[in-house]
Amino acid sequence: MSNSESIPQLPKRLELEELPQISGGRFSVHDQAEEQSRYRMVDPATGEAKGFVVVDNTNRGPGLGGIRIAPDLTLSEVGRLAYAMSLKNSVACLPYGGGKAGLVGNPDLLIANPDFKKELIHLTAETLFTLPSYIPAPDMGTNDHDVQQIYDYYSEKLGTKFHKRGGASRLPETGGIPIDAWALTAHGMVSALETLESLQGDFSIKGCRVVVQGFGNVGAPAVEKLAALGARIVGASDINRAIFHSKGLNISSLMDAKKKGGLIHYSDETEKSFDSKHVDWLLEAPCDVLIPAARPDAITARNADRIDCKIVIQGANAPSNRLTEYYLENRRGILNCSDFIVNVGGVIGCAAELEMTMDEDYRARVLASGNNGRSYVENLIYNTVARNTKEIMGRLNSSPIKDKTFREEALALAEDRLGQPELTWL
Repeated sequence: MSNSESIPQLPKRLELEELPQISGGRFSVHDQAEEQSRYRMVDPATGEAKGFVVVDNTNRGPGLGGIRIAPDLTLSEVGRLAYAMSLKNSVACLPYGGGKAGLVGNPDLLIANPDFKKELIHLTAETLFTLPSYIPAPDMGTNDHDVQQIYDYYSEKLGTKFHKRGGASRLPETGGIPIDAWALTAHGMVSALETLESLQGDFSIKGCRVVVQGFGNVGAPAVEKLAALGARIVGASDINRAIFHSKGLNISSLMDAKKKGGLIHYSDETEKSFDSKHVDWLLEAPCDVLIPAARPDAITARNADRIDCKIVIQGANAPSNRLTEYYLENRRGILNCSDFIVNVGGVIGCAAELEMTMDEDYRARVLASGNNGRSYVENLIYNTVARNTKEIMGRLNSSPIKDKTFREEALALAEDRLGQPELTWL
């Protein structure tokens, strides 16, 4: 699809069509034991699916997770992401379960046609309101304006502006926490690396070589934060271009290029430059820290033997799977820090916002930390990621099973927390 295509006709309404559950086993769509509920968002006039919703687990509370928009979105992808949200919310001790929604569409077309996108989000809000077990938030293709529109619709239907139905991460002027502007996801990823630095004598952030796949709302601030700590950013990519320089890319030029529309505008010297058909080749670049921060399945059996780093920090959701990570850790010596441990900053911010909406004492405590509550939220994220990373590394080092992976111990920790819904860290 190109953003020059004609605007499609929106259906008059969408309906949720519940799908059969898939139990974990031979035909499971991903690693979890069982999804709780799965839906297609269907145009009743044609029967065509326009999107999907999965609420994976509500043991800790309603499913909280973002709305993704992508042209090739599938139910399987939404299901995997909902499962990842269950793990994130559980291991971070948040009072929420896992959920995810997705719309099949071209994000570039929506950016170019904001009125059409507003109509689409309104239609989505009408549909999702009928599912109280799911709390929407932003994800790829959606933002705080979209979430605010959903929140306002819910408020009108509920007759109050004070509710936890969603969306979360709405506009700051209405009480929202700016997840992207505060770079909360990147903040948690840096916490993981600083924790590893304190635990591993042979790793230092200062001078380490970093490659970031996905120079967007997660990858770009991660680059800024790590460069400020002395890391050397040797590679970066977005959907149109991947660039590499062994001596380091120019950080100012990287950020300027992002503001202008992407890395095609990066004009400083590079040693390697790949076009849109080959941006994934950057994953094989030599580095110390690799940060996949784009779509799922970046690292698979197709390229695992060519990954050339010491540590993978999973900025994206589900950038690899457990078998690939087993191979990387036990055959290649590459530590893989799981997505649901290190990139939880955004959902922690969402949970804090929802709590602030309903609890005046909590809101006062957060705001008293200064900087509109940013200090409180950043400390909460940093400490959560650091605590969990230390716990998992400790379990790995003390386990009698020497080929256990970071993900296996992280999953065990998430399962422990899932069974303790009374334990919250907000």
